[in-house]
Amino acid sequence: MPTQKNSDDRIALLQGTLDLLILKTLVLSPCHGQGIARSIQRQSEEVFFVDHGSLYLALQRLEDKQWISAEWGVSENNRKARFYSLTEKGREHLVQKTNEWQRLTRAMGLVLSGEEA
Repeated sequence: MPTQKNSDDRIALLQGTLDLLILKTLVLSPCHGQGIARSIQRQSEEVFFVDHGSLYLALQRLEDKQWISAEWGVSENNRKARFYSLTEKGREHLVQKTNEWQRLTRAMGLVLSGEEA
């Protein structure tokens, strides 16, 4: 049984990472804001907590950049909600940023472990 993580165990998201996490969450299917936040929290094993204020600002920013689109629908609890979908432009951006993050995390791992490349 997993242990409950407290707020001290959570890690603040670096600037720009929330956008990438949202795009990744939308790869499989459209989702509403609350569902996106829960998915990120669950997939990070409760390490990332997405503040709703930050989430909705990020969703607006991604929509302005045409990386996501939104339309109104009804959530699983029968409430009106905006459902966000990844656009082709967003998918391309996700691939690019994922590659950058993979290079960055590999490089950080090398430096932190003291290994020579």
